[in-house]
Amino acid sequence: MKSPDATSQVFEAQRPRLLRLAYRMLGSLAEAEDVVQDAWLRWSRVELSVDQPAAYLTRIVTRLCLDQMRSARARHETYVGAWLPDPLVGPTEDEDQADDITLTLMLALERLSPLERAAFLLHDVFGVPLGDVAGTLDRDAAAVRQLASRARRHVQEAKPRYAVEQADAERITRAFFVAARDGDVTGLRTMLAEDVVLYSDGGGKVLAFHNPIRGLAKMLRLFAGLARKHAYRPELLRLATIDGLPGYVSIDRGQLLQTTALDIRDGRIVGIYITRNPDKLGHVAALVGKE
Repeated sequence: MKSPDATSQVFEAQRPRLLRLAYRMLGSLAEAEDVVQDAWLRWSRVELSVDQPAAYLTRIVTRLCLDQMRSARARHETYVGAWLPDPLVGPTEDEDQADDITLTLMLALERLSPLERAAFLLHDVFGVPLGDVAGTLDRDAAAVRQLASRARRHVQEAKPRYAVEQADAERITRAFFVAARDGDVTGLRTMLAEDVVLYSDGGGKVLAFHNPIRGLAKMLRLFAGLARKHAYRPELLRLATIDGLPGYVSIDRGQLLQTTALDIRDGRIVGIYITRNPDKLGHVAALVGKE
């Protein structure tokens, strides 16, 4: 029999890792927390001691996520406008939570099948041995190797060749915020790529662009028009890392407005990811009261 204290201590030691896995599987912090809570309930009912609790709990969370992903995919298909993962604002103080999955890679993961996503995350990101992944997914090792390989090819296509230096990222991010706010076409032209694309996630709850805005010319007209209408005068709350990308949190009259993440490659912004859906910003709202 496991003692209640030992049961709780073992689970709490694994909780951050399990939350990170569930979030990477689902793209939703709230759903990840629900999955981990469900895993806790199942773990607390296991009467016998478990030799490898990390592997056991990873298996439970992965299978719960796979079940959840069936309904999540259906919701994404009926989602109003562009769907983006919940913004994970950092940097985190817990270095154990760091991985190299960025927002752009999260979107690449969305294009995978649930099993491909699970195989890639478990093996390539979380370092689970292939045999254990096979057991978790109830597939043989050869099939899991193929799943991970296909997923890896898709993800590699979304990876930038070179990481942007932090100082350059902060400089470009701050300059973009000011130029976008002011409708500074000249400034924006110097920092946006010709094929830049903007995604805006409002979830039908707040004003947002339902379709991606593509191309430099359209982007310049967009921000110039917003500035003329005085429709875009946010304040910068703080620069931040948002799911591994440089970005910022902005407010309007003291209320949280949005998070903005920038995909910067070769010194130019190629992707702008704006999250305004209030259902996805609850965990970020605490920043407004602190800063």
